[in-house]
Amino acid sequence: MSDQPLFVLLGPTASGKTRLAVRLADALGGEIISADSRQVFKGMDIGTGKDLQEYTFGGLQIPHHLIDIREAGTLYNVHEFKEDFYKVFSEVLERGALPILCGGTGMYVHSILQNHAYTAIPVDATFRAKLLPLQVEELRAKLAEYPAEFVQHADQSSHKRMIRALEIAAYLSTHEFVAPDRPVVKAFVAGLRSEIPLRRDKVIERLERRFEEGMIGEVQALLSVGIDPKILEFYGLEYKLITSHLSGALSFSELKEKLAIAICQFAKRQMTFFRKMEKDGVQIHWFDAGLTVEQQLGQVIDSYSSYLHTQS
Repeated sequence: MSDQPLFVLLGPTASGKTRLAVRLADALGGEIISADSRQVFKGMDIGTGKDLQEYTFGGLQIPHHLIDIREAGTLYNVHEFKEDFYKVFSEVLERGALPILCGGTGMYVHSILQNHAYTAIPVDATFRAKLLPLQVEELRAKLAEYPAEFVQHADQSSHKRMIRALEIAAYLSTHEFVAPDRPVVKAFVAGLRSEIPLRRDKVIERLERRFEEGMIGEVQALLSVGIDPKILEFYGLEYKLITSHLSGALSFSELKEKLAIAICQFAKRQMTFFRKMEKDGVQIHWFDAGLTVEQQLGQVIDSYSSYLHTQS
C-alpha cells in the first residue's frame, strides 16, 4: 500500500477544527481520525474539548476514531498513537472513505507525515530519571559522546526532547533497530489560524463555557474513582490546575486567570510546532479561523480540489 490519500486538518486549541472536520467529512465522504493526545481517555470530555455533539451533521453521525480508547489514569504516547492510527487508516480506506486526521497534537500529526521510525523505541523510565536533573548543557555534552549516526535525529529544542534523543541514542548503541514497515502517506494538509487577539478571545470564551458545563466536576469525578492526582497533573493544563484548585492551592479566580494564560501559551506553542513542521518540508495550506464554517468549507474544498488536480 503506497501513496495513500490522507486529509489533515490541524490548528491550535479553540480554532474550530472539529466543526470544520465534520463538515469536510460530510462533503468529501470522510471519516475523522483524532490526533489529540488527551481525547483518547475516557471520562475526560470537557477538559479535552471532545465536543462529541459536533460529530452529528444533517441528522447523521459522522464516523470518528481514536477517541475514548484508553482508560483515564493511564499513559499514551506517540508510538501507540501511530499503531492505532495505521490500523484505523487502513480500515477507513478499505471502506472507500477519505481518512481525515484532525487535531492539535502536532507531534502526532508530524509522526505520520514524516514517519519517524524511532518513535517505536521504548521508553526507559530509569534512564530518564537519571537525566532529569541535568541541565541542557550537560545533556548536550552527553549527546556529543554518541556516534553521529545515533544522534543525527536529535531535537535539541527543549530539555524533554533532548532526554528523549539521549534515550534513543542509548538504545541504538546496544540494540539492533529495524524500522516498522509503514505505508507511504501522501497528504493534503489544511490549517486554521487567526491573529493572536482573536485566538485569545476564542480561548477565553470556550474556557467560560467549559466551566459552565461542569469541567471542575469532571476532574473531581476522576479523583473520586481513585485516579492519582499526579497522573492528572501529567495530563496538563485544565487537569493540572483544577487539581490544584480542588486541593485548595488555588482559588477559583486564580484558577480562571492561570488557566486562561496557560491555554493561550499552549496555543502559541502549538503554532510554533506547526511552523517547525513547515521548516521540515510539510506544506500547510492556511485558512482564517475567524471565518464562518461555510466560508472555511468552500475555501478548503477549493484548495483541496486544486491539490488533487496537480496530483492527477
